[in-house]
Amino acid sequence: MRVPPPLYMLGASLLFALMGVCVKFASAQYGAGEIVLYRSLVGLALMLGAMRLRGIAWRTPVPGMHFWRSASGTVALCLWFYAIGVLPLGTAMTLNYTAPVWIALFLIGGSVLLAEPRAGQPGSPGVDGRLVATVLVGFAGVALVLRPTLDPQQMWGGVLGLLSGVLSAVAYLQVTALGRAGEPSERVVLYFSAAGVVAGALLAAVTGELHAHTPAGLGWLLAIGALATAAQWLMTRAYATGATLGIAALQYLGIAYAFVFGVWLFDDPVTPQALAGMALIIGAGVAATLLRARPGRAARPDAAPTET
Repeated sequence: MRVPPPLYMLGASLLFALMGVCVKFASAQYGAGEIVLYRSLVGLALMLGAMRLRGIAWRTPVPGMHFWRSASGTVALCLWFYAIGVLPLGTAMTLNYTAPVWIALFLIGGSVLLAEPRAGQPGSPGVDGRLVATVLVGFAGVALVLRPTLDPQQMWGGVLGLLSGVLSAVAYLQVTALGRAGEPSERVVLYFSAAGVVAGALLAAVTGELHAHTPAGLGWLLAIGALATAAQWLMTRAYATGATLGIAALQYLGIAYAFVFGVWLFDDPVTPQALAGMALIIGAGVAATLLRARPGRAARPDAAPTET
């Protein structure tokens, strides 16, 4: 039975939110570089095991595509952690969540990262404006939930945070391209995890963040790695098999999940603006799913081929 791509993203968003809860607890003991390092180590081990069980070779016929996907995703992750350190958390989160908006702009501009029509075939129709609208509405919801502010003295951190959103969009489009090239999701996550190990180790070495483990701390790190890997795999499956803009809109639900966990576990305040933002986020996700489910979606350039 084939799982609908939107369900992959719904699960990925939930697991990413749970990972964020674990990161919040682990941050009391570990630095950002260490968390990236151990998250990626766990992911690398899990993906190696999964690939062995499924008989998937680690060698790939498209190493260049994996390099650019892993490089853009890893740099985006490092820039996001830097932005979190120098900006208000709401601002850094919002800047990183501009990725789906950049995806919409890239698709509208005919991004070279997506497959183009082959010779002799009719040209592709334009991107569905209604899906673009759902992405923009979702981002408006993110802004309401997080209520970001940016001080003029923090402009450099803001530029890097925005760049993390741009590079995240590039990474997501590369995931779509890898899916169209027939690359297994496990292999995509494997190479991304390997890049994270290298980047996390370098960051931890440069900053001197190498702390001794405690049972609780080690447990948080293992949970982060397991949740991140499962979420990454689900997200990869969603982007590889679903319509890029529709999946991007559903990604906003991670903010709604995180909002609920914040109120429940950390006594975060509940405001009318936040509730209105959650409504916009959920509405954008539902609208994107309904639009994608309509007949004719397979002919659009923002729809990836289905699996057989």
